[in-house]
Amino acid sequence: MPYLVGFLIAFAVGLTGVGAGSITAPVLILFFGLPAAVSVGTALTFAAVIKFAVAPMYFFRRQINRRILLLLCAGGVPGVLAGVLLVGQLNARRYEKTLLAILGATIALMALYSLYRTLQTRGPVVGHDHSRWLPAVGLGIGTEVGFSSAGAGALGSLALLNLTKLPAAEVVGTDVVFGMVLSVIGGGLHLFEGHYDSTLLVKLLVGGLAGAILGANLSAVLPARPLRVALSLCLAGLGTQLCFRGIF
Repeated sequence: MPYLVGFLIAFAVGLTGVGAGSITAPVLILFFGLPAAVSVGTALTFAAVIKFAVAPMYFFRRQINRRILLLLCAGGVPGVLAGVLLVGQLNARRYEKTLLAILGATIALMALYSLYRTLQTRGPVVGHDHSRWLPAVGLGIGTEVGFSSAGAGALGSLALLNLTKLPAAEVVGTDVVFGMVLSVIGGGLHLFEGHYDSTLLVKLLVGGLAGAILGANLSAVLPARPLRVALSLCLAGLGTQLCFRGIF
C-alpha cells in the first residue's frame, strides 16, 4: 500500500508541480496513523527527494529564474527554520490536537487557494515588477512549509504569478526548485529531531521516484488542469477531516 501511495502522489506532483507535502502529511495521519509531527517530517523528506528527482528537467529547459529564486530563498530559508522550531514546541502530547487542527486548516486553505488559481481562465495581469516583496512572502511560505509541509507549490506559484513578470514556464520551474530547497532544509531538520518514520519513508520513495519521473515525462502531453482541480478538492476534504480530528 505505501508503494502505491508514494507512486500516485509523486505522479501527481510530476504532472502538476504541486501536492508533494500537502497530500502526503494528511494521508500519513489519516490512513497510516502517524503522529502529526512525524507525518510532517516524513512528508517533507519525501517531497525533497521527489522534487530533487524532477528539478534537473527544469534546469535543462532553462525554466529557472535565479534572481527570483534567490529572493524567495532569502526569506524562505529562515522561515522554514522557524516553522520546524514551532512544530517542535507543539510536539508534546497535550498539543497534539492543536497541531492537528492547525495543520488541517492550513492544508484546506492552501487547497482552496490552489483551486481558485487553477479555475482562473487566465493568470492575473501584472503591471509592475513587485519582486522586492518576495523575501517577505518567502518568509511566510517557508514558515508554513516547515510547520505543515504544505504550501510551497500553491502559494509559491501564486506569489510568482502576482509579484513578477515571469512567463508561466519559469513560474513552474522556479517554484519547484524553491519548494525543493525548503523541503531539503525542513526535511533535514525534522530528520535530526527524529520526526520521521524511516520504514514508511523508504516504501513511499520506492514508488514515488518512479511516479515522479513518469509524471514529469507525461506532463507535456497530458492535461494537468483537471488533475489540479481533483487534487485541490481532495486536499480540502483531507484538511477538513484533520480539523475535526483536532477539535473533537
